[in-house]
Amino acid sequence: MDLDAAMRALKKAEADLPQAEARAEQRARQIKADAKARVDQARAELHQAIVDEFRGGARQVDLVRRTGYSRERVRQILRAGGVEAE
Repeated sequence: MDLDAAMRALKKAEADLPQAEARAEQRARQIKADAKARVDQARAELHQAIVDEFRGGARQVDLVRRTGYSRERVRQILRAGGVEAE
């Protein structure tokens, strides 16, 4: 490659950089939003499973042990699910 062609290639690459960065940042935002949505969905499913288990006869202490949540957090989840824990 000659000097002029190398300079044109560099100028083009430099000119394309802001657009490439913008596309990469947009894609990163989308990946992050998708991951957050999956976490939110999984959390909602876990909370519903906790409520269902409790309604099915599971003891709160067992839910605490199985989930790793504190007793207060399990109580909050149960209350939000329409159940009053003892």
